[in-house]
Amino acid sequence: MGEQVVLVTGATRGIGKQIAAQLTEFGATVYAGARDTVDITADNQHPVELDVADDETIKQAIDQIATEAGRLDVLVNNAGVAGPRAPLHENETADIDTTLDVNLRGPAVLTKFALPFLLERSGGRVVNVSSGMGALGEGMSGTYPPYRISKAGLNGLTVYLHGEYAEDGLIANAACPGWVRTDLGSSEAPKSPAEGADTPVWLATFRPGSTAGRFWRNRELIDW
Repeated sequence: MGEQVVLVTGATRGIGKQIAAQLTEFGATVYAGARDTVDITADNQHPVELDVADDETIKQAIDQIATEAGRLDVLVNNAGVAGPRAPLHENETADIDTTLDVNLRGPAVLTKFALPFLLERSGGRVVNVSSGMGALGEGMSGTYPPYRISKAGLNGLTVYLHGEYAEDGLIANAACPGWVRTDLGSSEAPKSPAEGADTPVWLATFRPGSTAGRFWRNRELIDW
């Protein structure tokens, strides 16, 4: 990835930490977003305070990157929360709001502020870390309703970005990392965080002319 500059949200643990580490290994300058920057321990990454539910920290993070690096080539919207497990009618409204704020509104607002930099040169990329739990074609039945709804919305954001900005050179894709052993995924999951990071990292290295505006799992296209 050479001199490219990347922002990864939720980079303190799990999949986000692995995405940041792997992109650093590819030679990118990685800004690792965290609500508390002391949680970013990698000395070859640039900690940036970023709470995707806080518009002010979003603006300050983009300003910091613009000042220090002078460019932004890749945005990986990874930060997310599981939200309540119970059926929708048993959810507290505040819990629904929190889940949607972090998983959907946050990425949309962050992307809004990042776009002027991502569009400065052809091949800017947005990778939205989504989930098969938000895939409309897979039924959406079961638990975690606000999470499912938020990830379906994140997929919608991906399609919108492709439709609006592809002609300007933006490459936007969504990734389902699969069931991963994280705080969100549980210790019973079959994939390691490094394995879960593989497809998002692969999408973050896409070149101009690559397939875009799609949903991927294990580096293969899947249905929305």
